[in-house]
Amino acid sequence: MKKYIFEALNENIELLSQNKSVYSKGIIKTVNILFNATKKNNTIFWAGNGGSAADCQHMAAELVGRFEKERPPINSISLTTDTSALTAISNDYGYENVFSRQLKAIGKKNDVIIAISTSGNSKNLIRALQVAKKLKIKSIALLGNNGGKIKKFADYSIIVNSKKTPRIQEVQHTLCHIICGLLEKKMGY
Repeated sequence: MKKYIFEALNENIELLSQNKSVYSKGIIKTVNILFNATKKNNTIFWAGNGGSAADCQHMAAELVGRFEKERPPINSISLTTDTSALTAISNDYGYENVFSRQLKAIGKKNDVIIAISTSGNSKNLIRALQVAKKLKIKSIALLGNNGGKIKKFADYSIIVNSKKTPRIQEVQHTLCHIICGLLEKKMGY
């Protein structure tokens, strides 16, 4: 048991350590994009599948509620939470349109979408990023698996260089928390 624990912790530490400069550049760029959107009261959308969907909910809540500081709420929505929309769109238009259809309905120019994927190949995220480009919504992707196909569709990507889903998710979660904390600091809180 200890061997598994130590291996998992060491993999996580190694992934975070070996890419610090890449992550910090990506975090700074992301925080600047989000800060500019919040100044104009634009919306920050989140989209992902499975565990990434849960992370989307979590991060949207951190921005609407608070992360570490008392502050006004930030306009943020997870596209993974409306079960009626998710099931109706999936049933009527196919699961590959579950996020793009929502974004078409409520997204506007200069909003931001953050797509989270461990595989980097989710068709529904690719479609959402294609719609974002048409609507002039800025797009950021947090990806694993060398970025997969999604990296070609996002305006900017932060890639966790691993193929192990749990390790990718752990690093993505850490990066998202750092982004939330820095956004609050940049906002003056």
